[in-house]
Amino acid sequence: MLRPEQMSKVSVTGARSVMEQVIETMHGMHVVHITDYDGSWEGFEPGEPLPGSDETSSTLVTVRAIESILDVEPDDATPRAAPDLSNADERLEEIQVEVNDLDDRRDELRDRLRTIDERRDRMAQFAGLGLELDLLWGYDSLDVLVGEGNPAAIRAALAESDDVAAHDVFHDGDTVAAFASTTENGTLSDAMVGVPFTAFEVPEESGDPSAVVADLESERRQVEAELERIESELEALKADSAGFLLALEESLSIDAQKSEAPLRFATTERSFVVEGWVPTDRYDAFRQELSGAVDGRIEVDEIERARHTGSNHVARDTADDAGRGAGQATVTDGGTTSTREDRQATPDGGRAVAGDGVVTVDDDPPVRQENPGILSPFELLTKALNRPKYSEFDPTFVLFLTFPLFFGFMVGDIGYGLVYMLIGYAVTSRFDSQGIVNFGTIVVWLGLFTAVFGILYGEILGLHFFEWFDLHAPIEKGISDTDWAITWIMVAVLAGIAHLNLAYLFEFVEEYQLHGTKQAIAEVGSWLLMLNGLWIFIFSKTFAKSKPNILVDTENAVSEAVLANGPLGFGFNGFPELVGWAGFGLLMLGLFVLVVFGPTYEAVEFAVPFAHVLSYTRLTAVLLAKAGMALAANLLYWGVYEDSEGFHYIHAKTTEEVAQNELIFGGLANMGTGFDLGPLSLGVEGALLGIPVFIVAHAVVLAIGGTAGIQAIRLEYFEFFEKFYEGGGRKYKPFGYDRAYTTDT
Repeated sequence: MLRPEQMSKVSVTGARSVMEQVIETMHGMHVVHITDYDGSWEGFEPGEPLPGSDETSSTLVTVRAIESILDVEPDDATPRAAPDLSNADERLEEIQVEVNDLDDRRDELRDRLRTIDERRDRMAQFAGLGLELDLLWGYDSLDVLVGEGNPAAIRAALAESDDVAAHDVFHDGDTVAAFASTTENGTLSDAMVGVPFTAFEVPEESGDPSAVVADLESERRQVEAELERIESELEALKADSAGFLLALEESLSIDAQKSEAPLRFATTERSFVVEGWVPTDRYDAFRQELSGAVDGRIEVDEIERARHTGSNHVARDTADDAGRGAGQATVTDGGTTSTREDRQATPDGGRAVAGDGVVTVDDDPPVRQENPGILSPFELLTKALNRPKYSEFDPTFVLFLTFPLFFGFMVGDIGYGLVYMLIGYAVTSRFDSQGIVNFGTIVVWLGLFTAVFGILYGEILGLHFFEWFDLHAPIEKGISDTDWAITWIMVAVLAGIAHLNLAYLFEFVEEYQLHGTKQAIAEVGSWLLMLNGLWIFIFSKTFAKSKPNILVDTENAVSEAVLANGPLGFGFNGFPELVGWAGFGLLMLGLFVLVVFGPTYEAVEFAVPFAHVLSYTRLTAVLLAKAGMALAANLLYWGVYEDSEGFHYIHAKTTEEVAQNELIFGGLANMGTGFDLGPLSLGVEGALLGIPVFIVAHAVVLAIGGTAGIQAIRLEYFEFFEKFYEGGGRKYKPFGYDRAYTTDT
């Protein structure tokens, strides 16, 4: 759970005569992450695809092309429908012919539509002029220009031109047709120089442009109708064949995987070796099933068992699962055996060895996060930053414990929590993408913790429901009680200290496992000493007079320290002065160890244990800000008054009490025909008209409250993860296929 699943490097060695059966069995088991052979073994070459590979790939391309034309999506077929593929070639050919014919016809119609639209738009430019098309071209003695411009400016320019003997201008809006008789050396274009004008190309046609536009519109409707019929036929074909195509694509993809698998193997003329990673706890089953499938004519070895360590390195235990010594012989063609040295001496003899410690490619194990179902959705947040390395702690479990806790603490409201849960449920129920489903599940958890804290705070949509029963909530947010606000600041600081200690402990374990005690203490232990020493000193009575009384207080008979006599009453009034000096000593010792034995350059970040802990006070800041926004939303609608106990919203049963106390704001719900200041009475009109304001105001608070998630995840990523987590692990991709539309029969 805190580590990725342990992986074992396995080697499968055998004769080429059983290679296809081995591939079939490995594919069906869907457990081994194959390591691609890199050509590093002398005398071994990557294998060749199995017979029929090219044909399978070609057919697969055809199927995917048809799916693209029909716009087939995974949801267009019922999973596990398992359609009959016995006559797949014939049916595929029929579908291909029909699809290509309809697609070609559709392309023709679309091209025709584009042509019609272009011609219609061009004719529409001339339709408003009221002139036949043949009047706009073909003159010997007249110059004609048709285009877009200012008719008045064009007339003025032609009237002033010495090269124009006579002219006339027709226009429809900005569309202008200018006719001019010019002198021998003049042209209409020259006369219009300086006048903004964009010329149109005049088609050499005759007839009324308006009639042509009408004919084109009619033709377009006919083409659209034909195109709609073609689209309907394609949709019908899609509905009829989507299940078959998706199942066939899946079947061909599986065949292609199997056919191309030898490309990843190391092979000689008569033997093969394939290596990969399997979860350690599944190795025995993998070996037994694979050997049983070929009657023991292969050798399966666990050649490495990767240990979890740290800092981007993997330490491996050499497996001795079969009890052989290094270089012990393994199986080859016909049961003949050879040693590791024999393989090097006679590389072409068909002897492939996979003895203990012999590997073709020295690769790091892939990462398969080992989290139970309740935690797995939170892997989304871990992977959003990066997949953990095999050597790193997987922080998903800690995220599950702290992220919803931080969020719920900040928002803390039954009403908002229920809305968040409904949103999360809607997301999980309406989408099939696993990533989106995981996101929705996380939102449900955030809503659940928000509702739980809402019960503790006694709030529903910002209203204090405990007051309705003359009770007090177990805890308060502190918006009207500074003691609670200061208490939550202290609690946030303590949460930060605990959270960062856990992060440093993770890194300490990783460094210890990789480099030993000395380096773990120098590089990580130094920071643990500095973090805890600093805060022991801060929470001690050392220099107590220089510290705020809310932190430690030694002068007053009744201590003002929040952790001693605050609302939660921890009874803690600070560590003794001697302990404070010990904490200061730990701080200095940690800094000394870091400078002398650790990476000295990190000493410039000596303030991190203080600054990063204070960063957690954002939890309290968001708590108070969100509570203030909810207060404002409710104040607008309900109104508020103040008595000796504090502020209260105005409800029907409290209106008589308002006259005896100080009215702060009447509220929309009280601004009706019956509204007066003594005593208040609910106004129906105001209550109804104020409902939209109430809903919108709380929707805004709900949306802004959601940004608490940003603050919470920031603490996880930038304060917690930063101490020990780098990420960058390889995804575990077992050889096989997750079937959705076919069955393995």
